[in-house]
Amino acid sequence: MEVVHARCAGLDVHKRVIVACRLTPGQRGRPEREVASFRSTSRGLLELSDWLAGAGVSVVAMESTGSFWKPVYNVLEGGFELVVVNATHLKAVPGRKTDVRDSEWIADLLRHGLLRPSFIPERPERELRELTRYRTTLLQARTAEVNRIQKVLEGANVKLASVASDVVGVSGRAMLEAMVGGDADAEAIASLARGRMREKHDSLVEALEGRVGPHQRFLLGALLRHLDAIDALVAEVSAEVASRLAGLEAELARLQTIPGVGRRTAETILSEVGSDMGRFPSPGHLASWAGLCLGNHESAGKSRSGRARKGSPWLRSMLVEAAKAAGRSPTYLGALHQRLAARRGAKRATFAVAHNIIVIAYHVLARGVEFQDLGAAYLDERDRERTRHRLTRRLEALGYQVSIVQPA
Repeated sequence: MEVVHARCAGLDVHKRVIVACRLTPGQRGRPEREVASFRSTSRGLLELSDWLAGAGVSVVAMESTGSFWKPVYNVLEGGFELVVVNATHLKAVPGRKTDVRDSEWIADLLRHGLLRPSFIPERPERELRELTRYRTTLLQARTAEVNRIQKVLEGANVKLASVASDVVGVSGRAMLEAMVGGDADAEAIASLARGRMREKHDSLVEALEGRVGPHQRFLLGALLRHLDAIDALVAEVSAEVASRLAGLEAELARLQTIPGVGRRTAETILSEVGSDMGRFPSPGHLASWAGLCLGNHESAGKSRSGRARKGSPWLRSMLVEAAKAAGRSPTYLGALHQRLAARRGAKRATFAVAHNIIVIAYHVLARGVEFQDLGAAYLDERDRERTRHRLTRRLEALGYQVSIVQPA
């Protein structure tokens, strides 16, 4: 096979050790192999960098195993062309698994140009990713704390969640603090409701007639304090994210013109894929990378499982949330969700709308334009005759006689 990289190296990366195999030109066209092991500490990685540079290595490949590749990438970045590869693309021959053989196999594949690199953004984007992903983790922890508060209330026979949609909203928070303070009068606690919650006074009184014990007051107080700490930390992280995206306010504003996409979703999109769409050959490549395309599994002329790949879990989960919000809006995406949900179910409809959102985001960022909504009636107006026929058949199925009259 053709040699693409004459001087290259393959790394088998582990938590404590890195096994490296470097290939250099040898006699009669055969490469010379040298294998060495290095510690995964910063000092060991610097020794690895010197060892590779000493042989004139220009390209280095490694597996994207967990987060262990990140320290290696941080040290070698700038001095070598780095290729991080999906581990599923590197499966060697079964029964020949050792660390040395793995490094040699990676180096051989790299030498002949048979490795497809993963998308690794620049350092500023990687740092932004860590911030937005940490914020997502904090918000998940906040949701878990709210669920714990509801469990404590259920254990105390307090059915606040059945009346209030948000037990830690303005009204719910005031009632919870009154319970923590020892107030057991349901009428007095219900009077703390604000806004439209006042209209549910009688239902609140009935729901708040529980048996809150001392240990439950203690738990509620601890949970509320933890909730406040999480909220403060989320606000701090959000401020840091906003400061790092200060130069991309125009892109953020354009992304937020997409139905269902708010500030936090727009920040996640920019942190995960960046603002330069030139790194993705097409919108379909971006959707596939995000895990929002159906999979391919065809054998003997039959299509089997169409399960989507995992893709980027952080971006995919955020886009699914945005798709659920867009599905409730009076827009083209909302109409698409309703039409698909009727035929294929709500989950498949949400997946399809999430796919549409990432494709729209690609064009919004690539062209530098705002999203122009086609309107909720677009799908009906696209083929008026088909829409008329479909609605007529539905009415006739209900026993009606239908006659169509064109307006004058």
